[in-house]
This record gives sequence, C-alpha cells and structure tokens, in this order.
Amino acid sequence: MTRARWTMVVAVVAFVAAIAGVFVGRVLVPGHRTEGSQLHELLHHDLKLDTGQQARIGALERRFALRREALEAELRADNVRLAAAIRREHADGPEVNAAVDASHMAMGRLQKETLAHVFAMRQVLRPDQAEAFDRAVTKSLTDDAR
Repeated sequence: MTRARWTMVVAVVAFVAAIAGVFVGRVLVPGHRTEGSQLHELLHHDLKLDTGQQARIGALERRFALRREALEAELRADNVRLAAAIRREHADGPEVNAAVDASHMAMGRLQKETLAHVFAMRQVLRPDQAEAFDRAVTKSLTDDAR
C-alpha cells in the first residue's frame, strides 16, 4: 500500500470514529458546557420533572449507561482488530476492510441505541416538556452544522 493510500485509510477511520464520539458526547454525556450538557441541564433542572418522571428517566439512564459502555468496549475491540489487520496486511486488504466494516456496524448500533434512548426519555415527558426537549435535541445536533 502506498503511503498516500495508508494515510487515507487511517484518516477515514479516524474521521468516522470522531463523528460517532462527537454525537454521543454532545447528546448524552454531561461535562463541560456543551450542547449535550445543556440537554442534561434541561432534562434534570429546567423541565421540572415530577418524582415519577425522575425515577423513570433515572432508570433509563442507568440502563443506557451499561449498554453504552458495552458498545464502546466493542468499538475499542474493533479498533484493536483493525490495528492488527493493518499490521498484517499493510494494505487495503480483506482483513482491513472487514475490520473497518465491523467498526462501522458497531458505531451504527451505538448511534441507533443512543437515539432509542433519547426517544425513550422523551416518552416520559409531558407534551410541554417534550416540546422543549425536542428543541434542545435539534439544537444539539444542528449547532455544529452552521
């Protein structure tokens, strides 16, 4: 594999991994002031959830945290397999392609399950809360597109 082709393979894999990480981080992971933490702030402070809503959303978050950890571990394992395939093939060969495809599948599952989690939390909300939640989710997904 030429150096240019090798660089392109690495760049594509890094880009796809970055996109998946940014999506998850912006939507769900609280931390420094990002759109994802704004969603967290809205959900847990601004929407004035009642006790039942807080309990249901807490259960959803705990369940999703476990699933997210499992999917992220799968992504890390896929990256290890990709690195091993690259070391063996030194080309855009069948093992490298299979490892990239596996990684993309895992990223897709993580994104789909993240969205399912967002929709599950939305179902707990009253219509007025859901409207504000929808605006925050849309904002978190579109602010970087500007």
